[in-house]
Amino acid sequence: MQSKNRGIFILDTNDKKYRNPDAVIDLYERPPLGSWWLLSLQHLFSMFGATVLVPLLIGLDPGIALFSSGIGTILHILITKGRIPAYMSSSFSFIVPSIALMKTAGYAGVAQGTIAVGIVYLVVALLIAFIGADWIDKALPPIVVGPIIIVIGLSVAGSAADNAMMNNGHYDLKYFIIAMITLFLTVLFNMYFKGFWSNIAILLGIVCGYLISVSFGIVDFSKVISTPWFQLPNFEFPFISYTPKKIYWDAILSFAPIAFVTMAEHLGHIMVLDELTHRNFFKNPGLHRTLAGDGTASIFAGLVGGPPITSYGENIGVMAVNKIFSVYVIVGAAVFAALFGFVGKLSALIQTIPGPVIGGISFVLFGVIASSGLRILVDNKVDFNQKHNLMIASAILVIGIGNAYLKIGTFQFTGIGVATIVGIVLNLLLPKRALSEQ
Repeated sequence: MQSKNRGIFILDTNDKKYRNPDAVIDLYERPPLGSWWLLSLQHLFSMFGATVLVPLLIGLDPGIALFSSGIGTILHILITKGRIPAYMSSSFSFIVPSIALMKTAGYAGVAQGTIAVGIVYLVVALLIAFIGADWIDKALPPIVVGPIIIVIGLSVAGSAADNAMMNNGHYDLKYFIIAMITLFLTVLFNMYFKGFWSNIAILLGIVCGYLISVSFGIVDFSKVISTPWFQLPNFEFPFISYTPKKIYWDAILSFAPIAFVTMAEHLGHIMVLDELTHRNFFKNPGLHRTLAGDGTASIFAGLVGGPPITSYGENIGVMAVNKIFSVYVIVGAAVFAALFGFVGKLSALIQTIPGPVIGGISFVLFGVIASSGLRILVDNKVDFNQKHNLMIASAILVIGIGNAYLKIGTFQFTGIGVATIVGIVLNLLLPKRALSEQ
């Protein structure tokens, strides 16, 4: 049985017998082995830059971030009963407090903060398990969901543009040319190739962009040459690698509130996945399970030496482009990530992918996410002649894309989080029609 919700047909029970007619490979379908590993590598390459950037900024081992992202993703998929194709990896939201803690308490403080984030997720998940998730449909109608998804895609547009243009803080025409070539090649591969080759258009775009970057002389292979083939990541196990001297309450109190920021982003990612896959993950496996999966991934990362974990928009963008939603492909990417944490040269080679290549690919990935939000508004025939809809969408878009964040002390609530809350509150408080329209 199907019901219409948020502009798409969503299966209430998430029945495994249902097949999404828009999918090339649907949620529970396993691709042939020959293409499976390439599709998984495509996901790995798409999220790799952001995954390793977070630990590099904080001062952690990128190999640990890869390993914890892979295992964290597998844990999330197990907890969500193998029903959600979401990839979990390093979160940018915790960079500032993490850098501060590394200078004072060291990783022991970061670890306690990361574990605290996971515990907050688990507590909220437990509460939702008791009260249910029926409130979601009322709080998140199409006029709220559509603009939020647009914001999720466009709020990172500046980052994509910086990668495409900037070389160590300075505009570089060579970078911009590479980014544009990568963008156009990816679009051409997606539009003019058929079958399997069309499905890996993003991977082909990355490979071609990389080869062009080599010809332009902007790829440095020195780290690849100096890195051994196999190396053990610098694991940080509590009471083995280090002994926590105390409970770092400053770490816990600075990390725990930010968990609500990443929860808001998590809700947005689930909305996008609902729209893409024609399912309702809020009801099955349930928001409590998706949050528990996120929380467990962060707790695991804190126990092995990694940063806090969150779901990744880059991987959602890949699925939006190629219409391959298979959980098996995400599991394959997770396995590769965990293994690559131990293969020094492969990890170092992927780290040499230049910024303009990532920027060119991101133009497509983030744009497709934003377009998914626009599709929700169109499919639901949202009437922007109504002031109710116009006011809500306007506030969400400008706050979110402009990143009008809330900052109190060291606590910072991102523009996406603020936009989400403002949209929900306005929708609940405003009448359907203004007095001048009655």
